[in-house]
Amino acid sequence: MPLRLAFMGTPEFAVPALRAIVSAGHEVAAVYCQPPRPAGRGQKERPSAVQAAADALGLPVRTPARLRKPEEQAVFAALSLDIAVVAAYGLILPKPILDAPRHGCLNIHASLLPRWRGAAPIQRAIMAGDDATGITIMQMDEGLDTGPILLQESVPILGSLTAATLHDLLAECGARLILEALEAVETGTLQPRPQPNGGVTYAKKIEPADARIQWRDDAATIERKVRAFAPRPGAWFEIDGTRVRLLGAGVVAGAGEPGTVLDDRLTVACGEGAIKLLHLQREGKRPLDSEAFLRGTPVAKGTRLP
Repeated sequence: MPLRLAFMGTPEFAVPALRAIVSAGHEVAAVYCQPPRPAGRGQKERPSAVQAAADALGLPVRTPARLRKPEEQAVFAALSLDIAVVAAYGLILPKPILDAPRHGCLNIHASLLPRWRGAAPIQRAIMAGDDATGITIMQMDEGLDTGPILLQESVPILGSLTAATLHDLLAECGARLILEALEAVETGTLQPRPQPNGGVTYAKKIEPADARIQWRDDAATIERKVRAFAPRPGAWFEIDGTRVRLLGAGVVAGAGEPGTVLDDRLTVACGEGAIKLLHLQREGKRPLDSEAFLRGTPVAKGTRLP
């Protein structure tokens, strides 16, 4: 039976779920996403990925800056929803919003809760060296990703997986699981289970400083950081005061003072082991493999990178 729902999401991660819900025949009464932001060289306002997808699907869109105003809550309640689906929306849902739909609000979260509650679960899982992550469909409450679990599915984190690739795998998994959850909620065949008290970790929001490479870290930690931030925002370091994004790297044998270039092929000593820089991008330039990069930016053996 089709449900009348609101979809609340902002970035590309949420788009597959929105499209799947529409394709399944559910009635999307409104799509909520964050307001357009200035972007590009001209700083023109650009709609979010979800707003662009909703516009293409002919769905009504609302972009309130916050949901705490009573008048905005009244608009939401007047939609007379069966349920709301939330996926990386980016705004806190106050209790009147959570309580308005007949079946409450379901969240598509990109981790196996209670591990990696919070804003950046994909990047934090890769950085931590987790063997797997996944999707959790959760009944939302007022806490930070603390609500009861409805469905979960695990996704392995293979050694070469970047955040971009894992993001896409999880987005498609979330789209599939939310359809299962919507059907089960309506038929009453899904039983929420509380999250366990143990194993709770928090995925803090990514700050620019988080992406800076610290050569004193061990090589495996640096390689995971490169994958966690590829392609955006990109792990980075400096050469002669110029920022360089490192988009691909591999752990290799080698030793030396951390940050020292060990050869003419961009092998750099780390706190433990060494790392080969494979794909790099200078500010304002296109990405290059290490050989092409060195032709334009020579880095001699023995150079000490900060």
